[in-house]
Amino acid sequence: MEYSEQFNYNRRKCAEVKIGNLALGGDNPIRVQTMANTDTNDVEKSVEQCIRVIEAGSELMRYTTQGVREVESLKAIRTIVSERGCAIPLVADIHFNANAAMLAARYVEKVRINPGNFVGGIKKKGDCTDYTDAEFEQEYEVLKTQFVSFLNICKEHGTAIRIGVNHGSLSERMMNRYGDTSQGMVESCMELLRICREEDFGKVVISMKTSNTVFMVHTVRLLVQQMEKEGFYFPLHLGVTEAGDGEDGRIKSAVGIGALLADGIGDTIRVSLSEDPEFEIPVATALVDYVDNRKQHALIKGMEHLSYNRFQYERRETHAVKNIGGENPPVVIAIEKGSYPIAPDYYLENGKVVDANGGAYTVYENSDIIEIENDNSDLIFLQLQYGDLTPELLTLLYRKKNIVILLQTAHVNGVGEQRAFFHLLLNAGCTVPVVICRRYAESALGNLQIKAAADMGVMFIDGFGDGILPENEGVISSQSICSIAFGILQAARVRISKTEYISCPGCGRTLFNLQESIARVKERTSHLKGLKIAIMGCIVNGPGEMADADYGYVGAGRGRVSLYKKKECIERNIPEEEAVEKLLVLINKDRADKEM
Repeated sequence: MEYSEQFNYNRRKCAEVKIGNLALGGDNPIRVQTMANTDTNDVEKSVEQCIRVIEAGSELMRYTTQGVREVESLKAIRTIVSERGCAIPLVADIHFNANAAMLAARYVEKVRINPGNFVGGIKKKGDCTDYTDAEFEQEYEVLKTQFVSFLNICKEHGTAIRIGVNHGSLSERMMNRYGDTSQGMVESCMELLRICREEDFGKVVISMKTSNTVFMVHTVRLLVQQMEKEGFYFPLHLGVTEAGDGEDGRIKSAVGIGALLADGIGDTIRVSLSEDPEFEIPVATALVDYVDNRKQHALIKGMEHLSYNRFQYERRETHAVKNIGGENPPVVIAIEKGSYPIAPDYYLENGKVVDANGGAYTVYENSDIIEIENDNSDLIFLQLQYGDLTPELLTLLYRKKNIVILLQTAHVNGVGEQRAFFHLLLNAGCTVPVVICRRYAESALGNLQIKAAADMGVMFIDGFGDGILPENEGVISSQSICSIAFGILQAARVRISKTEYISCPGCGRTLFNLQESIARVKERTSHLKGLKIAIMGCIVNGPGEMADADYGYVGAGRGRVSLYKKKECIERNIPEEEAVEKLLVLINKDRADKEM
């Protein structure tokens, strides 16, 4: 039996990049960062917020930088922050404006660009597929010329860059060739990395971001594989865009970022919450510290299933036992009977698993083979850990089709051990359904949200798991624990039980009160189970980042909002005070049309 990287936690090896006085990547700790939501041109407020995030523990601070005016403001912020004795590196966040990137590189330690900043030449509209190879190459040459000019300025001033590729905002050229796909995002990044190599420029950090956790995880994994093939070892920045606020934002971020950290991928992270940036830092720090505890864990032996694909979602094939496994969505088992906002499928009572109709099902241990053999109930549960699965038990699981496994782990790298269990089942051709179980001892709800989401969400992204059962010793209510379970399944996109909100954290481009708008939209739409509603501060994080939302509420100007259905703008420049009501009218009209 071998020691697989899939089952054992090790940080990915990468080059060290200096961003001002901060060393990132290499053997350095995973760095925590955030982004201002102030108007960059309000220098005083931007400086004060920077001081607050430093006090909260942030190691980098990013500001939206739309144009020359914002660059000048950022220059002033840099001067004042330094005068106040704060050495935090500042990052200019560029969208659309290559000239702003070139100017900002003279004044701050790092510039974040999107490959689309440096496109030009041939302009095509729509979803056409008629780019010839010559046209594709011609536009690449325009991009390369601009990008090399930018790199030369960065070399002169010692400025680092982040190549940040966001889902839904690929250049038209890349969309034409690859579509809005993981491959398109990866190639968009690799194209610039190859230029960096040609120009001997190594101060590069990379990010691949999307609000879809499954797409994000698979895309970053694909990028890492491609980078290794071509000998690139740049550090990676992780984040889930538009994660939202409150519990949903924390769980969604921990599911997406935690899945990649579990793979050993990631050198800096940002948890993007629709809250003030100082509230992002404790969440990010807790997540990094939790995964970092897996270092130097006891090695886990196991053999990967040869046909398993880490780069796309495919649910493990299982047979159904009642409503568990098969084509059924993953079930939720609550720790006790009670009243829940979303009803669990089962709950624990007196050592048994009980369904909504009062049916009680026995939970067996691995030593109870004789009792299991003689139990012909339509559903029984078998509690196991990785090392419990003997050949004798496997034979039993092949023969009896009424068993569901409750998979526990006490390993410090529980993600790795539970992965090894699923690969063992895959290698054995065993289709028994499995409920993923984890036990915690947390008194703070936020810590439980982060840890459970980081541990359990990745299992569902990997295609494993037919149910979920988080348990906790402490003061946290069973209702809160059950809510976390449903939140993890929704964040991993395997079971939708409530409205999903894709909301950006806000920045200097946001021209209305984003947090109040989110609260109003949620208050009026939270009953619409299964809908995805995007709430975006501006057009930059609008249609592109809400690519798979059903409806969009997007900032269009000061106090103005535009409404979208999918990617189509339905109504523009609505006064903010009327926008929520008009969004409801749009949704209700569509629902009525579907019912006709």
